[in-house]
Amino acid sequence: MINRFYKAGGFLLFIVFITACNGSGPEWEATNQQLIETHELEVRHISDLPEPGVSSNLKEAEVTDLSQLTKAELSPGVVASLFWGAGNMGAMITMEPNSVIEEKVLDADRFAIILEGSVQQMIDDASVTMHARPREAPDGTHSVTPKNDFVYIEKGTRSMVTAGPEGARLMEVYSPLRIDYLTQAGISDVPENISDVQEYLPPNVEPGQVYDLYDIQLTKLADGAFSRLLSGRNMQLSFISMAPGSVFPHHIHPQEQIMFVLRGECEEILLDGKQKMTANDVVRIPGNMVHGAEIGPLGCDALDIFWPARADYLEKEADRYEVFHSIIPEEAEVELVIDGGETKPELTFTEGPKWMNGKLYFSNMYFDQQWNADPAQSSIVEMDPDGSYRNITQGQMQANGLYPYKNGNLIVCDMMGHRLVEMTTEGKVVEVLAHEYNGNPVDGPNDVVTDSKGGFYFTDPQFTMEEEKFQPGRAVYYVSNSGDIDRIVEPNEFAMPNGILLSPDGKTLYINNCYDDESWYPVKSEKDNFIWAYDVNEDGSISNGRKFAELFLTGEVLDRQATSSSADGMAIDKDGNIYVATYYGVQIFSNTGQYIGMINLPSFPVSLGFGDDDMKTLYIVSYDKVFKIRTKKEGYVNYL
Repeated sequence: MINRFYKAGGFLLFIVFITACNGSGPEWEATNQQLIETHELEVRHISDLPEPGVSSNLKEAEVTDLSQLTKAELSPGVVASLFWGAGNMGAMITMEPNSVIEEKVLDADRFAIILEGSVQQMIDDASVTMHARPREAPDGTHSVTPKNDFVYIEKGTRSMVTAGPEGARLMEVYSPLRIDYLTQAGISDVPENISDVQEYLPPNVEPGQVYDLYDIQLTKLADGAFSRLLSGRNMQLSFISMAPGSVFPHHIHPQEQIMFVLRGECEEILLDGKQKMTANDVVRIPGNMVHGAEIGPLGCDALDIFWPARADYLEKEADRYEVFHSIIPEEAEVELVIDGGETKPELTFTEGPKWMNGKLYFSNMYFDQQWNADPAQSSIVEMDPDGSYRNITQGQMQANGLYPYKNGNLIVCDMMGHRLVEMTTEGKVVEVLAHEYNGNPVDGPNDVVTDSKGGFYFTDPQFTMEEEKFQPGRAVYYVSNSGDIDRIVEPNEFAMPNGILLSPDGKTLYINNCYDDESWYPVKSEKDNFIWAYDVNEDGSISNGRKFAELFLTGEVLDRQATSSSADGMAIDKDGNIYVATYYGVQIFSNTGQYIGMINLPSFPVSLGFGDDDMKTLYIVSYDKVFKIRTKKEGYVNYL
């Protein structure tokens, strides 16, 4: 279990306001002192930090590419690029298939993160397998989300690493410096012992336990900066994602920082200058050196390594987990309910799960890899709480979103049939509820939600097979209880309107935007990667459109300067918290649009909905699979 609660205390900090530079010091000290005074920064020092006895191979405030740094052959087939400061050592290691980092009792605490391939990690008398898995772009038949296993091992533990048959690439971080690595790198006058810090902070992960980096929650460190924090006794790793265009003004902290860029780019402010950093660039920032950053249009993902660990970051993280666990219990885990690639009837692309009368109903859409649809191979599924399931329709329509409707029936988006219908739970179509606007068919109804008056809203992103569309653009519609239909947003106001929700009081309508700013997509809009909120008027129309919540984007999307979150289905609980299925994972936001946390899955979540007798289980559908996770919140569905 991840330890997320921290006691006061730890390293002794004392605060001073520097007004003059006394004595000799680094050549940058005078400039730094002037900047501290100019920006009115508060200087703090950490007492009793040990001297490593080895000079860093990173010059202070000088950006260096990893390829220019010290290399060492650790053993046959194992090569490391090494960098170190006063208290931390980083090693980017490439291992040939089946190569071995020989057994050793560690003389330093160690983090190891698998970036590619797999390894067998020995920890004393135990052995664990660790994997990395890259993200795969979703197509019509499958998707894969990334996985990077990591482990924290304390000094004095026996460790050995064996690469898998495909080889491996991993990042190791040590504190204090690892003596044998320095020796193997040809560093002269390496001391026999390197002192460690005297006082520790409690780690936020259990030693010897393997975790997936993507299961660690993102903690907000500043506006535009969210991080996954891994903290050991004497060091801290901050896997930080910084948003495009964000700016981090001049600041200081008493800990030494080594910054390693993983993706994207930034202009790193170092003293009174700026230096561009891109992937594989590294820089060392000594304690209390003035620095900051201006983030480029691609955003920037980096690994910040702090020595010693930062208590302020741990406090921020503890606050984040307290909020997250108020919704998702600490012991809750994602469970696989159905693997529709292994069971019958076969599932392909599941959508629109809704709970009604003790059962879960969802669409089973058929696509081939190129997103070509086939209603003849599609179905609507009824699932019991134990995971047994059956088709209630097959070959009738390529249904998408569903919602409970009148008389215990369902309202169904017949996407390729250009209509919305009322259907019984035996699969009989009772009535066509909407099929045209202004005398022309609607294109592809996607998602739907009812209001308390018996009307309903639906999105139409025109995701249909016809090259020529019937309506002038992608849109959102309202159908009143009497059957009148109105288009409530302008055509192509959203590049791709997809998921839609009403607040429990019916006063606010939420719409998300799936794709935007893509070279391959025909529409660009101003909606970007946001959920938008609107006031609902008495006649069902909407007004006062505003940004409600900003959805996280993956690195692949940022690299092409797009704003596609792949936001799809959404769910809401009775407190108004919103859960949205995205390419990144299930993103959770409060009723005021504040980010709460993320649910990580092995594949891209497509849609989701609350269910079970207490309505506290969140069911999540993803291609041929159905998952579930328990929550502390009661989901809201408008049962007419």
